[in-house]
Amino acid sequence: MRPLSARTATFTDSVIRRMTRVSLKYNAVNLSQGFPDFDPPKELTDALKEAAEHGPHQYAITWGAADFRQALAEKQRAFTGLDIDPEGEIVVTCGSTEAMMAAVMTVTDPGDRIAVFSPFYENYGADTVLCGAEPIYVPLNPPAFGFDPEQLEDAFRQGAKALILCNPSNPCGKVFTEAELRIIAALAEKYDAWVITDEVYEHIVYAPHHHTYFSALPGMFERTLSCSSLSKTYSITGWRLGYIIAPKNVIETARKVHDFLTVGAAAPLQAAAIPGLKMPRGYYDALAENYTRKKDLFMRGLDTLNIAHTDPQGAYYVMLDISEYGYESDLKFCEDLAEKVGVGAVPGSSFFHEPVNHLIRLHFAKKEETLTEALNRLEDMRGKMGR
Repeated sequence: MRPLSARTATFTDSVIRRMTRVSLKYNAVNLSQGFPDFDPPKELTDALKEAAEHGPHQYAITWGAADFRQALAEKQRAFTGLDIDPEGEIVVTCGSTEAMMAAVMTVTDPGDRIAVFSPFYENYGADTVLCGAEPIYVPLNPPAFGFDPEQLEDAFRQGAKALILCNPSNPCGKVFTEAELRIIAALAEKYDAWVITDEVYEHIVYAPHHHTYFSALPGMFERTLSCSSLSKTYSITGWRLGYIIAPKNVIETARKVHDFLTVGAAAPLQAAAIPGLKMPRGYYDALAENYTRKKDLFMRGLDTLNIAHTDPQGAYYVMLDISEYGYESDLKFCEDLAEKVGVGAVPGSSFFHEPVNHLIRLHFAKKEETLTEALNRLEDMRGKMGR
């Protein structure tokens, strides 16, 4: 038999999704894959019932139903201050996963280079490889996960055609300051580079930090592909509704890529999600307050257990330092943690280009009783995981 594609041999399956399967195997509290265990807003589930009964049940327009794009444009306009054209500057995708892939394919050719901050969401590396591009990794330095402007500029000197910017960042919870974003903007302009943003956690930010939309900075809309989804904001990760917002000439190409990747996102789910996009500003304030409570509960619990951890500025992930346990493999540690302690986590090595094996990622997008149960189980971590 002739060999399979060489490009797929350079990465594994998703370690995040694999750890969900491990969690299920051992009946562990799944704090690995970042999805809630609570329901979406009732406005969305009521609209879903209506769509199930009355439709639409056939294809929407390939790049998104008109009423969905209109509602999305109005919602993002309210937060970014940008006058977004729903007819020419939006393509609706099957989740932000497809949005990111389509964005990379839109701006790069095989052999091009893309700058990626490390740590990074695991899909970014695979996206570049599948597109035939080459990643150039730029470290984010703990504990605050800031970056060295000189190291970033060096990536552009090496020919990076685009930068992937996850803000707020998965997995480290970094929220880039406006000053940092202006440094990135200046370099993008200097080297005539594209910026692909992943902003799925745009509404989950902890005071005193504030989310700044990169595309809203002066002159940046023209060179930015803003990717996001409804998954985290409305607790509908299974609906797989994402989007790209970009200038018309960019969207024209992104729509072609999207058309041949997936044809279109689910029409009844687009219809059902529109009430979410029309939520008042108070909904987003309450969302941030709710996640702040979850973060505070979980961080206090980890502190009480004397477990060293990061302090996320946004998103809903925390990284634990497992150095004391002496494991050479953080993947093996996470497998043992699920089996012996009953808590699912993700090995930090799946997020870093650097050889990092002493961190694991947990998330706290769960009911408070679920987080409390996880903390109760983690009380036994040292006893059960000691070597």
